[in-house]
Amino acid sequence: MTTHVRPALVIFAGLALLTGLAYPLLVTGIAQTVLPEQAGGSVVLGVNGRPVGSELIGQNFTDPRYFWSRPSAAAGGPYVSYDGTTLTGSGGSNLGPSSADLRREVEGRIAALRAADPENMALIPADLVTASASGLDPDISVAAARYQAPRVARARNITEDTVHQLIQYHARGRWLGIFGEPRVNVLALNQALDALSTLARTLGLTS
Repeated sequence: MTTHVRPALVIFAGLALLTGLAYPLLVTGIAQTVLPEQAGGSVVLGVNGRPVGSELIGQNFTDPRYFWSRPSAAAGGPYVSYDGTTLTGSGGSNLGPSSADLRREVEGRIAALRAADPENMALIPADLVTASASGLDPDISVAAARYQAPRVARARNITEDTVHQLIQYHARGRWLGIFGEPRVNVLALNQALDALSTLARTLGLTS
């Protein structure tokens, strides 16, 4: 029996060290060397140098002064991407196109957008009223950002043209010019808005 158990234990220990220790350390080392920012979670730093989020994970913005992210199906509110009570923030609803529950959710999100900007009669882009598979999308479509521009401009007392320029500056095109759709990172766009407000106060252009 010893002749069978000992080789099995040696093989088990060797594979455990190889796949559970050596390989992860090797991959981590390569990633930290070649792509240090991405390997570290693509963390976004604020003006004080502290982390404020990640380029890869959506956040919950409800203040009318900010652009709102895509809705999450994992939480209770129309624009909640993370629920601190249940510690959940990712997951799809699995509701089909014919679902009455999905229809009610979409109608609720439409109502929330209309209530936040009653004067805006433009068509609401689909990604503002439908949740993604993960519920944590960091980006919204350029159309979704442009739809929110009037509300943001009014709340910040700046021109819509200024907001549209920020959107255009932060817009990303299709990957390799083929894959995906033009999009805007919500956190980066909101940071740009705050930076603009700080600059305006510094220059004495606003109270």
